[in-house]
Amino acid sequence: MFYYIFYEVLFRKYATQFPLLKALNVFQYVTFRTAYAAITALALSLIFGPLVIRKLREFKFGQEIREEGPASHQAKRGTPTMGGVMIIGSVVISTLLWANLKSPAVWIALLGMVGCGAIGFADDYIKIIKKRSLGLTGRQKIAGQLLVGAAVSALLFTVTDFTSVLYVPFFKNLQPNLTVWGYSAFIIFVLIATSNTVNLTDGLDGLAISVTVVAASALTGFVYVTGHAQFANYLGIPHTPGVWEVTTFGGALIGASLGFLWFNAPQAEVFMGDVGSLGIGGALGTMAVLIKQELVLPILGGVFVLEGLSVMIQVGFFKLRKKRVFKMAPIHHHFELLGWKEPKIVFRFLIVAILFALLSLSTLKLR
Repeated sequence: MFYYIFYEVLFRKYATQFPLLKALNVFQYVTFRTAYAAITALALSLIFGPLVIRKLREFKFGQEIREEGPASHQAKRGTPTMGGVMIIGSVVISTLLWANLKSPAVWIALLGMVGCGAIGFADDYIKIIKKRSLGLTGRQKIAGQLLVGAAVSALLFTVTDFTSVLYVPFFKNLQPNLTVWGYSAFIIFVLIATSNTVNLTDGLDGLAISVTVVAASALTGFVYVTGHAQFANYLGIPHTPGVWEVTTFGGALIGASLGFLWFNAPQAEVFMGDVGSLGIGGALGTMAVLIKQELVLPILGGVFVLEGLSVMIQVGFFKLRKKRVFKMAPIHHHFELLGWKEPKIVFRFLIVAILFALLSLSTLKLR
């Protein structure tokens, strides 16, 4: 909206008549708009956060805690949940204000986030209404995520210049063509895997959202260089015209996440719920798909991957040997039961997340 008003209309049409309007030229730069998208999303979260938390309390949208979890978590029962609406709302508003809305990639990114967030919203709502720790069944969640992934894929291949060529990190000349159907299935898998692993990470105050800030920051950097033709050619990564505007979406996600962390830091005043974790996962997955960095995403979001793998290992080993590898899965609960305090786990996982993000950025030159 601001891009159109201040650059397309005021600057391009009237700057020659009114020299003072030449300052509005700054609105054409995606770096400027990304910075202010982050600031706007952060401000929206901080301003409306207390109101959202108060309304969630009034509606009695409190978190249900599973009995088999760590005993210390029972004290969190009744803490307002579904705070992810604050994240998604801030990202949507900020993106609509600062992005060039003529870019289809922006709308596809919003679809990935809002679509997965809607599934999480339904899951949270059922949990609250039925007063239990489980909402939608696993099959219902997967079915919803499959539909969102299919919609994202369909739009990519119909309204953008997206190709079915897969780019593999570390191997510059390895670019297999998966075909449209094969790549569509791959996109669906990426969105399902990303949204579910972020969901599994959301188990301690400030954990998922702090890791999200790091992952979103690195991914936004990838979006920027991918959308910049000269940087992309120099680094040997696929240049995707039009994807540059998704940088503003990434900035908004970073700002909204920082704003939510303000209220979610230990002791949490609000939980993001599945609406937040699935929505964030959908946003990160869609951003990675848009810039064809799907295979870098497991490195960039290494903490999310470790959380997901810990659950898979725990379940698989128990089915085969009737024994547990970890005291409890996801793995952050394992460390809790070892006696680590929540803040220590969160900060140590955050350090690991930063290391993974730096490793992912190194792939830009290791080709």
